[in-house]
Amino acid sequence: MMKNILVLCWVFFSIVNLSAKEQIVKGPDGKLIVSVEMKEGQPYYSVSYNHNVYLKASPLGLKTTWGDYTSGLVMMDEVITNELSESYELPNIKFSKVDYKANEAVVSFTRDGKLVYDVIFRVSNNDVAFKYKLYPSGDHLSCIVENEVTGFVLPEGTTTFLCPQSKAMTGYARTAPSYETSYNTDESMGQNGFGNGYSFPCLFKVNDGWVLISETGVDSRYCASRLIGHKEGLYTIGFPQPEENNGNGTASPGVSLPGETPWRTITVGGSLKPIVETTVPFDVVKPKYEASGKYKFTKGSWSWIMKMDSHTTFQVQKEYIDFSAAMGYETILVDALWDTQIGKDKIAELAAYGKSKNVGLYLWYNSNGYWNDAPQGPRGYMHLSYFRRKEMEWMQGVGIKGIKVDFFGGDKQITMQLYEEILADANDYGLQVIFHGCTLPRGWERMYPNFASSEAVLASENLHFSQGSCDAEAFNACLHPFIRNAVGSMDFGGSALNQFYNANNSPNKGSKRITSDVFALATAVLFQSGVQHFALAPNNLHDAPQWAIDFMKEVPSTWDEIRFIDGYPGKYVLIARRSGSKWYIAGVNAHSETIKTKLDLSMLQKNAKGIMYFDDQNLNGTFTEFKLNSKKQVSISIPCNGGILIVSE
Repeated sequence: MMKNILVLCWVFFSIVNLSAKEQIVKGPDGKLIVSVEMKEGQPYYSVSYNHNVYLKASPLGLKTTWGDYTSGLVMMDEVITNELSESYELPNIKFSKVDYKANEAVVSFTRDGKLVYDVIFRVSNNDVAFKYKLYPSGDHLSCIVENEVTGFVLPEGTTTFLCPQSKAMTGYARTAPSYETSYNTDESMGQNGFGNGYSFPCLFKVNDGWVLISETGVDSRYCASRLIGHKEGLYTIGFPQPEENNGNGTASPGVSLPGETPWRTITVGGSLKPIVETTVPFDVVKPKYEASGKYKFTKGSWSWIMKMDSHTTFQVQKEYIDFSAAMGYETILVDALWDTQIGKDKIAELAAYGKSKNVGLYLWYNSNGYWNDAPQGPRGYMHLSYFRRKEMEWMQGVGIKGIKVDFFGGDKQITMQLYEEILADANDYGLQVIFHGCTLPRGWERMYPNFASSEAVLASENLHFSQGSCDAEAFNACLHPFIRNAVGSMDFGGSALNQFYNANNSPNKGSKRITSDVFALATAVLFQSGVQHFALAPNNLHDAPQWAIDFMKEVPSTWDEIRFIDGYPGKYVLIARRSGSKWYIAGVNAHSETIKTKLDLSMLQKNAKGIMYFDDQNLNGTFTEFKLNSKKQVSISIPCNGGILIVSE
């Protein structure tokens, strides 16, 4: 259910200060301020919060096939302003119910007396979103946006927490970029990753505050972007690399006129709380189509993370159906090579067996296509409408719940069109969609009702492939709530309870998990994704602690509320999530020293009771009952690679 209220008004003082030299847009509480000004015919904007500068004067403008609209412009005196108030509901983001309030200002720019574009700003209490609206040039009703000079200038002394973008057509089977590189943290500005910029979202520590920069609302009408690093604190919008998609398709997007760009988003705050709790990726977008039915966001299991390709067989998948049923989960994910190792007839049999156990199937597909060399099948179905829809019709007929589509080609506009077409077609056949080897989801939870989740992170598969990834598991887990998972659902596929990443949890075979069982449970709360396929295995029913299995049976995959408690990117994190009336407080520690602190649990009722899961110094986990004291505080201790978890009654 969705409720929208739009109040149109002319506000001359509280929202926008009308001046030929400067336009000022304030958030509802007046603390967040965007200033727009002209310098020698080029527009600039700046962002301040609570009297502190978070973005210095940063360039606006773009170049199209019909003109260079970065200079020689005039900012119009008249500004259209709106007060926005909207309530909406989404089951698969951080808040199930959102009340969005913002002030909007449409600032127009002309050249030679003709309207060139508007820049539409929306400013809430901690978020800025802006986009361009381009107008026809003479008789031209379309254009190519050749370049954006849209920039973000951070103050001196800013440190960065950034994920370098990979060079196109590199890595496994030439599948990069897939948003799967490691973050560089606490670094100075003035760099440009591996030379190809940085993947969104991008986090910056500005003096005593924080800035998260990203984008949302990307669909088939534009490309996805990245940040290009320059000197003196400047980062600019970068279009896809020309080599992406095997060199096919333009890196510059085409726009029908009048037309709009995606929203660029800036979340600011004196602490990390606004970063972790932001909903701006969803606040400023709208659904693109109605759901064909009621989609359910669920928990499930998958064999591949422990057993790999060779075990995508009928018997193993049947065992995982039984395992999901035993856990109370409603799905399994049948991964790559099912087409040759199981076959469609036996998949139909598995689906029928799963239905008898109340367990549905997600099926893996290769997105290819011509854009890389990923060989896994089934391939050759998802990239063309006729074959895709015929395959989806078969899936609907045998009762498949959803699909996981992998190995996309990049961020060009033609790839954004493919994402959108897969989602729209899947909706016609009642299928939910997970993307892997893919781009960052940009507001897609609200735009596409059957969108389940995206990978776009160095996910759990790397824990299987590399001991180094296992060694860095806690470090990465302490990054995602502040960066990647702050802007969209993250299909990580984690919470493993195997000590070793292999088919039978055999000692000294494969990479070894060095984090604790409580850590694994905590990440089930810390990592947000409406659909979760956990890295659990049937052997965990008898070789994992019973308290851990019991918790993983009941942990939700959808949430009603989130609250940031404490943390620092790459070191430690403590977050509370609410499901119904029950609160889950979760934390993990990557810092070399044990964290000892008192948690303020004011969100809980007085004398609240519950269960606390915790580790000793040797990462041996256990649990105990607790009762909140009158100060609503609880003392905790989290060793390195360990976790804490508190569940209220």
